[in-house]
Amino acid sequence: MTGNDHRSPAGRGSDEDQDRAGGGLLDGLPEPGRGAAARPEPGRAAAPQRGNPFHTPPSRSAPGKGGADRPNVIPFRGAPQPPRPPEEPPPGRAPASGAGQGTATGGAHAAPAAPPSAAPEPAAPQTPEPAAAPQAAEAAAPAEPPAPENPEADVNASAAAPLPEHPDPAPEPAAPAAPPAAEAPEPPAAEAPPAADPDRNAFSGAERDAVYRAIRERRDVRIGFRPDPVPDEVLTRVLDAAHQAPSVGFSQPWDFVVIHDGEVRRRVHGLVSEERDAYAGALPAARARAFSGLKAEAILDTPVNVAVTVDPTRGGRHTLGRHAQPQTAAHSAALAVENLWLAARAEGLGVGWVSLLRERDVARLLDLPPHLEVVAYLCVGYVEDFPTEPELSLGGLARRRPLSWAVHRDHYGRRGLPGEEATSLLEETVAAIGPLDAGAVEEAADRQRRMTKPLGSLGVLEDVSVQLAGLVGECPPPLPEPAALAIFAGDHGVHAQGVTGWPQEVTGQMVHNFLAGGAVANAFAAQAGAEVTVVDVGVVADLPSVPGLLPRKVARGTADMTQAPALTRTQVQHAIEAGIEVARDLVSAGNRCLVTGDMGIANTTPAAALIAAFTGADPEECTGRGTGVDDAVHAHKIDVVRRALDLHRPDPADPVGVLAAVGGLEHAALAGFILGGAALRVPVLLDGVIAGAASLAAAALAPESMSACFAGHRSAEPGHTAVLDRTGLHPLVDLDLRLGEGSGALLALPVLQAAARALRDVATFEDAGVTER
Repeated sequence: MTGNDHRSPAGRGSDEDQDRAGGGLLDGLPEPGRGAAARPEPGRAAAPQRGNPFHTPPSRSAPGKGGADRPNVIPFRGAPQPPRPPEEPPPGRAPASGAGQGTATGGAHAAPAAPPSAAPEPAAPQTPEPAAAPQAAEAAAPAEPPAPENPEADVNASAAAPLPEHPDPAPEPAAPAAPPAAEAPEPPAAEAPPAADPDRNAFSGAERDAVYRAIRERRDVRIGFRPDPVPDEVLTRVLDAAHQAPSVGFSQPWDFVVIHDGEVRRRVHGLVSEERDAYAGALPAARARAFSGLKAEAILDTPVNVAVTVDPTRGGRHTLGRHAQPQTAAHSAALAVENLWLAARAEGLGVGWVSLLRERDVARLLDLPPHLEVVAYLCVGYVEDFPTEPELSLGGLARRRPLSWAVHRDHYGRRGLPGEEATSLLEETVAAIGPLDAGAVEEAADRQRRMTKPLGSLGVLEDVSVQLAGLVGECPPPLPEPAALAIFAGDHGVHAQGVTGWPQEVTGQMVHNFLAGGAVANAFAAQAGAEVTVVDVGVVADLPSVPGLLPRKVARGTADMTQAPALTRTQVQHAIEAGIEVARDLVSAGNRCLVTGDMGIANTTPAAALIAAFTGADPEECTGRGTGVDDAVHAHKIDVVRRALDLHRPDPADPVGVLAAVGGLEHAALAGFILGGAALRVPVLLDGVIAGAASLAAAALAPESMSACFAGHRSAEPGHTAVLDRTGLHPLVDLDLRLGEGSGALLALPVLQAAARALRDVATFEDAGVTER
């Protein structure tokens, strides 16, 4: 970015003000449009450009960032698809352009549609920009290497697309033609009758707007309830709306327990208080502070509570639709909750869903039969005002994901809103990465000159604070908290070459240790107030489905890079995109700083190969002792790296190919994690040599991604110094560490936060009345 045009308002107050002022990482999410690589389909209007959904990207046209000029971006998953033919708009309708302009289909009581003569003229189709032919892009890309010798090499392959829910209606039979008159001239052909109006069942504009308004303004309300009772006829209408919900096999598995009794509500409130205390005690420090000021329920503040239950047996043994998916009974009850919620909003009633409850405790308190389950406990009442945004968003605890993140085309992973050309998550992410905001950088540098201290006296911290301001586009920048450590775990086939004395099963065992809170990373994260998430992208062992573990397994480890490519290009893409998704999820959850971590026995060997490939350094300069091997094993390890590089001859201009030849799944996922943070303009605090190797791949894919990166420490592994020299990052800590896990980055997290705090809190000479030199 340049100048101040795209920056958020400057200046911040207290920490609480930052969270509640509504100015933050996820503000102003533009829904329509796409990244620079998107191209309109033939016959469709070009959608507005989409860049970083959390911050307006710079207005620039960088070489190598779109179309055929992007050799480092691999195409979306699956075989290249031919362009779709131009679509003619229905009679009397203009083509859709942008999100949120589709027409809802109504039921039998919809208002009649306007006559065709009153409809707007169809818009003239725009000429689409030329796009690179898929065949040409495929020919330019390096050949797919042979798959690694793994029994489950492609665990995370794309699934097939489901059939459309609504097939096209069959055409009506034409009336029989009358026989022509004898020797009469043939009359001109009659025009075909106009097609049936596809909007004939739609609501009127006002009715449709009301429906969308109720959806848009529905809120989970916890504060601001009035004591006014809810009239019986209003509550009955709301419950009737809930009762009109669709259900599997028309089983209607819900019941509604309407609770006015004060004693019952007090006992439920007691259950919530116990659960709230237990939840707060498990939170990292930064999130605990934010949660402490949040009201979690309004059980005693509302005149009525409603418990929605589900009977998973209702409808009999052969309920249509429940045979293959028994969970659809609970889904049906959830649809009843949504109907209730929307009807309540239309009636001016606020609804708060209480989730800090154990279902069986509530069931016993309400005397439910054993076969019934509580789906939702709701607080209902009139409110003073409805919040403009969800309360968790206003408080900085979570943010709404853009619609474009949730829409896939035909197969999972092919991104694109209706009317936009499909693209890949990697391509979309790279297109959103931009340089530092020049205006915020200058403002931060000027403030450093005016702060009550000698200029330059804070050394590297001054540069860090300026970089933070330029990254976020604000001066002073928000404090980089809460922070989240993501530990990406994977195994390596090169372990078979004897490059470490540790058995491979230690990778899975250490994942269990992270989840139990017993590792060094857990201790350091607790000290820094950061949360810990473990991501399985390639562990050989099966891991449990437990909180804190994200199952993103692309393959069960890599192949031995001295015998074959470690990964396929498809596996690399899947791993990179897994890392991007983790970054998106953690930032959407309210985190303002991402910290890299890793776990994988033998992973320093492929890291050394990646560093040598990207920097051109000799393997001996890049290969360290890892877990502490002796001289003989160290010399053998250097030879292993050299043999792998000699076998594959990876091209540093093809970062995906380098990762496929000699990388690991955690290296590829970490590269995606870095790219995801850079696209969201969130600081990414790098750990040691594993994250360093991944940062070289990220920099090769998007050089400007390094603007979001901060080196947490200098690893004792020699390859890390080569990384820092190449990226120009200055380590915040230098303690001769070589553990990994994110340990060094976690130690540097308070330093990063101190740099932002100093820029925000230290007075200027003018403000403090201190005489300048």
